[in-house]
Amino acid sequence: MSAFDDNSGKIAAATFKDILLPQCGFHRDEVLVGPKFGVDTAVINLGNNLGMAVSSDPLSLIPSIGLQESAWLSVHLLANDMASTGFAPMYAQFVLNLPPSLSLGAFKEYWTYMHQFCKAIGVAITGGHTGQIEGQNSTISGGGTMFLTAPLHEIITSNRAEPGDVIVVTKETALVASSILAMSFPETVKNRLGKEVYERGCENFYQTSSLKDALSAAEVLRRNVDLKAMHDVTEGGVVGAICEMAQASGCGFRLYNDALPVGEVQRQITQLFEIDHRFCVGAGSMVMAVQKGKEGELIRHLTSRSIKATVVGEITPKEEGFHIVENGKEEDLSFDGKDPYWEAFFKALKAGLK
Repeated sequence: MSAFDDNSGKIAAATFKDILLPQCGFHRDEVLVGPKFGVDTAVINLGNNLGMAVSSDPLSLIPSIGLQESAWLSVHLLANDMASTGFAPMYAQFVLNLPPSLSLGAFKEYWTYMHQFCKAIGVAITGGHTGQIEGQNSTISGGGTMFLTAPLHEIITSNRAEPGDVIVVTKETALVASSILAMSFPETVKNRLGKEVYERGCENFYQTSSLKDALSAAEVLRRNVDLKAMHDVTEGGVVGAICEMAQASGCGFRLYNDALPVGEVQRQITQLFEIDHRFCVGAGSMVMAVQKGKEGELIRHLTSRSIKATVVGEITPKEEGFHIVENGKEEDLSFDGKDPYWEAFFKALKAGLK
């Protein structure tokens, strides 16, 4: 039996709860937010009302999309987690376990992009470890950690949503899943869906940062008062992120399926690969729990920053559970944590799709 949901992606929730969570080393009182399902960042009290937020994620090295694009994902998927605090990341550590087949020239190109993307968002690279590992042929090239410091009481986490809060989603569903599928299997997408869909799918790739979304929200709403919680959209897609935020907060939710923002390009690409856009890795979108009555102000401000934002539901008491309104009916919603993107990607790869 695998510890993972489908031998790929994140570890199963039950394994996290049973094995990892009870064994987290030495207890320190200054760790205010530690490991928790659905929480993007740890928060450490440094004293004098200063807090440090920390988050880790895998790094990407995906030959089918290129070195620049892989570096973009490596930096911005980490930065998206940090953005959910309402502040920008400041420091980063990277551990690179590279395949022996990667040439020095290719490594230099990859690292130059890592440097450039970090510099562009104000992140100093403070250290790490770099090596080539025999047998390393994964699209994961290692792991990274980002840090920031900010006033302790202003740091937002994803576990503070409350019943009555409105759920707002920025941008659209399945941005990164659909763009990577288009970039990885260009001939298939162009032949089946047309050149325009392929090109627009590729263009979506650089919408996969949600840093601007989160910082813009924190400009107009009071942190931890009007803007209660934020959770960036990764594996499990927009709906998975909402499930995680509600679970972390000890709440339920009601979601309106027709309100979920999906672009026609993402709809077509995910249908081609037979996956549900609502549950596909969707970096670039940010889920926000907002004090009721403040959603209009938030959406107007985000719109003024050219960021699409949509009300998709509301947070409810825990005992009401997870519900989705679809085709005029309200039904229970269950999410097993499995993101269909992974299986679709490797299935297409094994099938020899170009």
